[in-house]
Amino acid sequence: MKTYQSASKADNTRKSYKTNWHHFEDWCEQHRLPSLPTNEETYGLYLTALANSGYKASTISRRMSTIATAHELAGHASPNTKNIRSVIWAGIRRLHGVEEKGKQPIVLEVLLPMLAAIPNSLLGARDRAMVLLGFAGAFRRSELVGLDVEDIGFVPKGLVVNIRRSKTDQEGKGQSIGIPRGTKPETCPVTAYQAWIEAAGLTSGPVFRPMNRHGAILPKRLSDRAVARVVKIYAAAAGLDETEFAGHSLRSGLATVSWQAGKSERAIMVQTRHTTVASVRKYIRPKSLFIENAADGIGL
Repeated sequence: MKTYQSASKADNTRKSYKTNWHHFEDWCEQHRLPSLPTNEETYGLYLTALANSGYKASTISRRMSTIATAHELAGHASPNTKNIRSVIWAGIRRLHGVEEKGKQPIVLEVLLPMLAAIPNSLLGARDRAMVLLGFAGAFRRSELVGLDVEDIGFVPKGLVVNIRRSKTDQEGKGQSIGIPRGTKPETCPVTAYQAWIEAAGLTSGPVFRPMNRHGAILPKRLSDRAVARVVKIYAAAAGLDETEFAGHSLRSGLATVSWQAGKSERAIMVQTRHTTVASVRKYIRPKSLFIENAADGIGL
């Protein structure tokens, strides 16, 4: 959609917006109803159709945001009127719920058997570095595969990683985080990263690259989907249900494990680059709800 070409959004966000908009546009065309601008009746019918088709409330919310943005960029009033919000959307939330069942975090009990399943090979060196760096840096998938060798520097205490652009840094000012050395070579992200770039002979360019079926490293960057594939492969190899994990599990795992270890929310936010406490608290998963629980040890 042309109105999105100038929108100051991240690439993945723009793709999501285009997909969401095209779905609405196609639905309107199929039913011979107006899309831009739409009207309250059409919009209400579309949202109801989504709910009746089994779409989650979170997905419908994103569609609503996309459609509203498209109208605003085109100079039209947002279709998210008071009636839509108070009647249609409120009814969808009430009937379908808004609770999200996210993927499981990769906590230590999961991470260690996954690492044990990684083979001692060039491919294994890459995947070990990806898993450990992704975990210790709480990287988003796009951030992890977006790293270049030039972005990572060795210091006595570990690594300093410069993230040139991220979801919370749309202007590309850059953010730096520290990756400390681990206490064991087999779980140390610094050791894993160094082993990979030395084995691969990398001195510049993308850190994480695909390999062909002959084991040769290709001179291009891995896609962010590869992070999820790697996580699922080793989760399955460790005897776990791979459908419970995704690339984001590394990021949520670091937040969860850090909180279990008594790290402050502020310290976790520095590593995860979250901008609000509310955002980082979403990463505190059920297993960690019993750490410093207010109802524990009070005489019950």
